[in-house]
Amino acid sequence: MVGKRRRVSNPLALAVLGTLRQAPMHPYEMAATMRSQGKEHSIKLNYGSLYTVVDNLAKHGLIEAKEASREGRRPERTVYRLTDAGQAELEDWLSELLGTPVKEYPQFEAALALMSVLGPDRVLGLLRDRVSALESALCDERAEMGALSGLPRLFLIEGEYHMAIEEAELTWVRGLVRELEDGSFPFAAEWAHWHETGEFPPELVAMAVAARDGTDLPGSDGNSPASSPDGERGR
Repeated sequence: MVGKRRRVSNPLALAVLGTLRQAPMHPYEMAATMRSQGKEHSIKLNYGSLYTVVDNLAKHGLIEAKEASREGRRPERTVYRLTDAGQAELEDWLSELLGTPVKEYPQFEAALALMSVLGPDRVLGLLRDRVSALESALCDERAEMGALSGLPRLFLIEGEYHMAIEEAELTWVRGLVRELEDGSFPFAAEWAHWHETGEFPPELVAMAVAARDGTDLPGSDGNSPASSPDGERGR
């Protein structure tokens, strides 16, 4: 599914609109408010990008300058507020994101799509490293969530979602590690043979062609037609 084309589509712009929904602010105050509410864990935040986003939102009439303020000898700061058009955009954008799934492109998914480039033993080692990293990250995040347990769930929900996704990934990667360890991963022998000899297995080429053409896949029961019962490649 493809999302609606937005005049300003950076996720940081959504955060700015949401922050200004609370009260008018100048950009420095917006950043401080987002950080105090933990939004930088879910949305990439830096001051250079923030000022660019604020300028773009103002150019498109989604926010507007309300007044300029000065504190002591600090430079004058422009205070912005949400316009009616900005509030409508905020509500429409959030409604779309909450209700409509879209295809995203996580880096791990891209790596999985190409993991056959590395040999199975190396992939196994790297996935074990990933399991350890996920376990450590989840331990830290559970401790952090526990320290914030006094806050209403409404303000912690994105952290809860992130942990749920990481827990699901950890369970799945552990399963993949077990398959590589016990040899039950389909076509593991052919994969290893490719890296040992440099010869790409013709049966895997046939599978790729069959998948493209929508025909029955050879060895679709998970067993290689080119492998004998004792696990050796057929001649």
